[in-house]
Amino acid sequence: MNTVRLSSLCAGMLLITVLVACKEDEVNKINIPETNEQPTSSVITGNVFEPALVPATNERIAQLKAPAGFTVTKYADQLGKPRQLAVSSTGNVYVSDRTAGTVTLLRDTNSDGVADAKQTVATLKNAHGLTIHANQLYIVTVKELYVADMNADGTISQPRQLLNDLPDAGQHANRTIAFGPDGMLYITVGSTCNACEEPNPENATILRANPDGTGRTVFAKGLRNTIGFGWHPQTKELFGFDHGIDWLGDEVQGEEINQIKQGADYGWPYLYGKNQYNPHPRPTTGTYADYAAKATQPLLEYDPHAAPLAWQFYTQSQFPAEYQNDAFVTMRGSWNRTKPSGYKVVRVHFENGTPVRVDDFVTGFLVDNNQAQFGRPVGIATLPDGSLIFSEDNNGVIYRVSYKQ
Repeated sequence: MNTVRLSSLCAGMLLITVLVACKEDEVNKINIPETNEQPTSSVITGNVFEPALVPATNERIAQLKAPAGFTVTKYADQLGKPRQLAVSSTGNVYVSDRTAGTVTLLRDTNSDGVADAKQTVATLKNAHGLTIHANQLYIVTVKELYVADMNADGTISQPRQLLNDLPDAGQHANRTIAFGPDGMLYITVGSTCNACEEPNPENATILRANPDGTGRTVFAKGLRNTIGFGWHPQTKELFGFDHGIDWLGDEVQGEEINQIKQGADYGWPYLYGKNQYNPHPRPTTGTYADYAAKATQPLLEYDPHAAPLAWQFYTQSQFPAEYQNDAFVTMRGSWNRTKPSGYKVVRVHFENGTPVRVDDFVTGFLVDNNQAQFGRPVGIATLPDGSLIFSEDNNGVIYRVSYKQ
């Protein structure tokens, strides 16, 4: 847990590492006053730990774990640093590599569950988010949005620029995009910093625009970095997994699952979790309580610093019926925590259209007693046969998860 200095509530305890009698909200109320007429004082212990990178050998891949009946295999490899995925109705797989600035087409021509054809179809600096709409492939970089026509063989036309004025990146450059049930394009724009007041109102938001990029507006704000998001197949409500603030300790801040509503404010940078006060920055107008009164709280919280990257609702029929309308999310993994979190794919269980818990789905990328890893999951998508694929950007592998009873 965090190491926090308490000034009055827990007399006699100058430094504590496990909060027993003093709940987190009590600590915040005492050490973080509503106004700057009183001092803010908080001591927080931050940690950095990154597991060593080891190769994705066949032996290591074979020990990956998934629920009974599921098999994890290699779909493609030698892909550099694959990030986001998009799959066409015919099974063509598009994968971005932000570092190389490319979009690659993968095809499984003999339907054996392994890609056997690879072709670079676009070269765009910082290419990251991908989505398919109306037989067109949309690609987003840091500040630009492009669209290209998709040909029958999976290749695409020369991308046409629709936008060139998305906000500067700063700390979070990983834009993602998707089309909603309303036919509008949604664009995630992370914060430029860990926690700060943004000069650009489009940072730390989800934007919404027409398919041609016009009419751009802020759909929701106060979202530090919501990379993975999607619409529930039945309710059509939007959900996303937001990255928590770093440097608040090993166990704070938890990653947040939010129902994202138009016009809502999710509290960043002043609040986190269930209206907990962030020691810095302090609101420049109003009080913490003012922000708490209007902020939308998360529905669920997950392991701090696990780094949720992509979100995929499951609507196909290969997996057991109990998986229908649940979501799969990649957790790229922590660096700001003593014991690593993430490095896995998780399942978000929904009941009556609401997320109720998060369970492990694919694990085993952490090896050597958590001292090393051979994969940091990033993008996720489903193939037409109902299997699931996900990328990892450390060893350049895309994995396939299939089910057979």
